[in-house]
Amino acid sequence: MLDKSIKTYGIFKISVLKTFQICPSVNPEELALYLPIRYNEPMDASSNSYLSRINSWCKRGKSFDLAVITHYLQNHTQNISAGYSGEAVRIFDNYSMHNFIEHGEPDNGSDLLAILLDEGVKVPFPSPKQPSFTFIDLFAGIGGFRLAMQELNGKCVFSSEWNTESQATYMVNFGEFPFGDITLQEVKDLIPSGFDLLCAGFPCQPFSKGGHRQGFDDTRGTLFFDICQIVMKHRPKFLLLENVANLAGHDGGNTYSVITRSLDELGYYFPRNPMILSPDKFGVPILRPRLYIPCVRKDLAAGKEDFIWNFEEEIWKHPSENQLTVNDIVDPNVDDCISPYEEKVLTAWDEFYRGIDQKVIGFPVWMDFFRFEGDLSQFPVWKATFIRKNIDLYRRNRSFIDKWLAKWDNLEWCSKTHRKFEWQAGDGYSSLFDCLIQFRPSGIRVKRPDKFSTLVAMNHRQIIGRFRRRISVEETKLLQSFPKEYNLIGPPATALRQLGNSVNVRVVKNIFGLVIKNF
Repeated sequence: MLDKSIKTYGIFKISVLKTFQICPSVNPEELALYLPIRYNEPMDASSNSYLSRINSWCKRGKSFDLAVITHYLQNHTQNISAGYSGEAVRIFDNYSMHNFIEHGEPDNGSDLLAILLDEGVKVPFPSPKQPSFTFIDLFAGIGGFRLAMQELNGKCVFSSEWNTESQATYMVNFGEFPFGDITLQEVKDLIPSGFDLLCAGFPCQPFSKGGHRQGFDDTRGTLFFDICQIVMKHRPKFLLLENVANLAGHDGGNTYSVITRSLDELGYYFPRNPMILSPDKFGVPILRPRLYIPCVRKDLAAGKEDFIWNFEEEIWKHPSENQLTVNDIVDPNVDDCISPYEEKVLTAWDEFYRGIDQKVIGFPVWMDFFRFEGDLSQFPVWKATFIRKNIDLYRRNRSFIDKWLAKWDNLEWCSKTHRKFEWQAGDGYSSLFDCLIQFRPSGIRVKRPDKFSTLVAMNHRQIIGRFRRRISVEETKLLQSFPKEYNLIGPPATALRQLGNSVNVRVVKNIFGLVIKNF
């Protein structure tokens, strides 16, 4: 049995590596280190004929097959696995794994699955053995909802995520490869019946200020209606939806009205007003407001309608006990300095701020307009107002600014956007290097050092002034309330994008923890 298991695991492992060859940001060798496999395969993976046959093994749709198999493996101790077992056995049978196995290997899918289960599947973040509720994880990202729900003793019975890089990260942490396109009926048909909670951080870009703000005109906007379709069929007790804060006001509030009207028609109560929460209100030092919609099925909420209607008031009655500071997040031993150019830019603007007479600057500083003498009426009113304030600032500080410009060669060596400066740190700090800093398209932005700014999918990481370096991936992970040992697959830019698109684990844990405590 041991020899059989070793070879079976080898085939399973190589098939997974082949799966991720379609994901350019994932290094298969790196992925292999995290796979829930306890033996090294003795097979020759370098054989062209072998790899071509494995490629054929996966031709129907690599991610779909891997999702079926791993969902079965992660749910085999519950009745839930019945929905996956038939499909998993069919996959093994169709791939004719026995053709690759010698020396008396079993020749049917049921026996092969039994071997995998017999050897066990170990994952870094396993589901609780005796869960108190079950949930499905739609638009799962890298697993923020799942971490939170597992900490509340919940068991995930289905996951779906379209992004291959996020699928890889999800896989190595939970041993489960999420299904891809949730709009496909064959995927929806595999959702087990009887789950208690639907979690969905449905795609944020159509409604994000950082995106194109296309809303439901973007085809991804219709994914909400796929959620409704699933809710209509399964009627879970609870829903927990998350989106960008801008959703509440999108299209004059019509988009949010469409969503809440749909939820009402489906038979759920939810907060009467848009509930926008940020991790800093839960003891995490980051400003990252997001819209959350916790929903309770109406028959379960009978007599407690006010609680869910006024949910935001209720949640503030239960403040987080563990209050973190920036010092709890920042690692002073990280060595990742900003570039000499960036150091020069910041040093120049630091000297500027120290030398001017205005310490609370309520407008963007635009160096190119200090000496502007043209007609302000050519500009929009808002821009003309800012230009006038820049002219006034220059005239009051002409002597110092002229010397500053001469010393720094009129910033001609700077990128045009770096000739702009935004001080948003109040009057309590005397230097840029006491604060948090960002190089943004709008200029050099300086913020108070007690809270990080919202994470964005684009790579505008904040600079920790006192260390003269950007916030690291590991620190970003802590700001999103992920455990230190959580594995992120891919290069730093990929990991940061994944974290920037994730829900904050602590926030969603607090929200649903209060729900299940009262319903």
